[in-house]
Amino acid sequence: MKLTIERAALLKALGHVQSAVERRNTIPILSNVLLSAERDKLTFSATDLDMEIIDEALAQVDQTGQITAPAHTLYEIVRKLPEGADVSLSFTGEDPRLTVQAGRSRFNLPVLPAGDFPVMSSDGLSAPIAVDVGELIRLIDKTRFAISTEETRYYLNGLYLHTVTEGGAQKLRAVATDGHRLALAEMAAPEGAVGTPGVIVPRKTVGEARRLLDDAGEQIDLQISAQKVRFELNGAALTSKVIDGSFPDYARVIPKDNDRVMMVDNKLFARAVDRVATISAEKSRSVRMAIEPGKVVLTVRNMEAGQAVEEIEVDYSGEAFELSFNARYLLDVTDQISAEQAEFRFGGPNDPALVLDPADGDVQYVLMPLRV
Repeated sequence: MKLTIERAALLKALGHVQSAVERRNTIPILSNVLLSAERDKLTFSATDLDMEIIDEALAQVDQTGQITAPAHTLYEIVRKLPEGADVSLSFTGEDPRLTVQAGRSRFNLPVLPAGDFPVMSSDGLSAPIAVDVGELIRLIDKTRFAISTEETRYYLNGLYLHTVTEGGAQKLRAVATDGHRLALAEMAAPEGAVGTPGVIVPRKTVGEARRLLDDAGEQIDLQISAQKVRFELNGAALTSKVIDGSFPDYARVIPKDNDRVMMVDNKLFARAVDRVATISAEKSRSVRMAIEPGKVVLTVRNMEAGQAVEEIEVDYSGEAFELSFNARYLLDVTDQISAEQAEFRFGGPNDPALVLDPADGDVQYVLMPLRV
């Protein structure tokens, strides 16, 4: 294998694929990236056995071939090469190493046979569904903060992507929950999406797909099966296994009749919560909200650090009541609100709160109160 490629193209493609490679691997081949030189391009593949990312870049190929090299090391080398450099990659049977050369810099990296590199099958995937990139980014960004990190309930460790029909309209919906809060965002279902199985896309895959979307055009192709999901864009493709489990019936926890409506300036509220939470106990981060007509009083008490109180004007005219929330969860939700005002809908002191964004009717957030 022998080729020359621009540093910028090499760095971009390696940046896409190397993040799939785990830093610590018990299987040596999984630490490597598969390099395949053919015609006028170089194709890169990386996998952790649950997810595979493939990308390609234009190259001047003098000799076709395949080899695998350490993914993170190769990426760091290319990252530190001077901008605008032409990078030469070569591997011959005479030297059992990959030679990376640019200007006066020369590196020799250990390799493993391309034949040992695992390839992920894409059997059973649906026909490609064209999805608007901006809308998919919105679905991911508005919900992924609520994905659980607790491995015990593995079926919550991902984003539930599925189609629903409501009021005669078909929607593609993303839902994430960790049992303490829930985030839901939806968009009009793209053509061909209805009828595909609902899948739980793993947290790592969601993050990698989101990174790829930053370099996408206006549309990507999405393919779904009961076992896998595939995102394809601009020559790059991410294929991933989905979480084998049943996502809970989330619709049951979304309040339908919370009639105590509070409108509050979102940024003012977020800053106030952040200030009083400064002295909260790390574990619970509990903030007490005393809501009454025209105002909400935020209180944090900590036996060691003291007490913080802040009062904010709100648009509320119902009866007074109190409840507590985790400050971090409140801030995560207010971060997602794009309108100037956030709309809180409460039931009783022990009922989940529904948070809405007046500027985006296709998102909903549910917060469970703390029992203090």
